[in-house]
Amino acid sequence: MDLSEKLLRLKPAAMDAEEWRVRLELSALYRAFDWLGWTESIYNHITARVPGAERHYLINPYGLNYNEVTATNLVKINLAGEVMDGSRYPVNIAGFVIHSAIHRAREDAHCIIHTHSTEGSAVACKKDGLRFDNFYGAFLYGQVAYHDFEGVTTDLAEQPRLVKSLADKPILILRNHGLLVACPGIPEAYMTYRTLQRACEIQVATDAMRGENLPIAQRVLDDTPARAQAFRAGPRPGGLPFDALLRRAGIRLEDLI
Repeated sequence: MDLSEKLLRLKPAAMDAEEWRVRLELSALYRAFDWLGWTESIYNHITARVPGAERHYLINPYGLNYNEVTATNLVKINLAGEVMDGSRYPVNIAGFVIHSAIHRAREDAHCIIHTHSTEGSAVACKKDGLRFDNFYGAFLYGQVAYHDFEGVTTDLAEQPRLVKSLADKPILILRNHGLLVACPGIPEAYMTYRTLQRACEIQVATDAMRGENLPIAQRVLDDTPARAQAFRAGPRPGGLPFDALLRRAGIRLEDLI
């Protein structure tokens, strides 16, 4: 995402352009999730790493709805949960426990999305989890990991187990809980989450119908994820559908200051 001169002029003086870019893009994603209905009041989190060696990352201010998140009120914290930008807003401890663990362990996890969508949480409650018998599920074959429910994620002792469960996968289904996606960029995280959410929606819908589900041939499942990589080609994977979403939702970066 190239910043226009207008957006650069609105940047706080002490902030570098790369952090400002991430703040604008992340706040836009929060607004988009609100528009799509993928929210749970003031809860759940989308985080993005701030460029630099410190592994600082941005998280939503605890207490605000997603449609109240802006580029300037996102809270920058370090891996110990300490506020690094002087923000007056608190941070939800459950969000810190989950996101800091993955940001610390995974060099490629620049954007992490965690939600409690109805369909995602429903699939997380099924013993067999996500099936790969619909179009969107096939895209995710071989990319999904699972983590057993340990209660509300406020215990730091759970962090290494979360990391071990995720391993090198981009998707973690938190059993009896919800969905998590970890990706190198914000648009790619949106695209991955959208695919996961659609797979869950269709699974829930087909399970409500009579008759057996039609399986997808193994050779097709083995081939589909590689074919799906064509949609992630280029310097900004997921950029086209992400930008299209912002246009459709009427979200303008200049309104997110």
